[in-house]
Amino acid sequence: MLEGGSFRADVSPDIIAGTPLIRGYGDNYFKIAHTNYSAGISIHQNHITSPWGPERLRELDMEHLQHILNQPPEVLVIGTGRQTYFPSEVVLQTLADAHIGFECMDSRAAARTYNILVAEGRVVSAVFLLPNARN
Repeated sequence: MLEGGSFRADVSPDIIAGTPLIRGYGDNYFKIAHTNYSAGISIHQNHITSPWGPERLRELDMEHLQHILNQPPEVLVIGTGRQTYFPSEVVLQTLADAHIGFECMDSRAAARTYNILVAEGRVVSAVFLLPNARN
């Protein structure tokens, strides 16, 4: 208890040690811990894969996401590059059929959303095209 009857408490959620979080990004990189990744990345089951995926979202197919289907998360965050786009209907329908929730957004917003979902304790995976990627 502090003077005046107030107190301080840490109310931030506990994040499991070893859980990768996005610490920064620029047009040509994502920073996770102390490492900059200058290609697309996948974070799944606390494992980082880079380079990952296509250079353009329109090239994304289920082969790029097979590792996600093998051990499905509750939510898949899809960072689509500079702007928000959606993958093909085949990709979206396959994720829906596998009961994987998904969110598509520009890669910068996706990085922030991924960190928030991790902090909430959600079972989340993410795939990111670089922020400067185009459709």
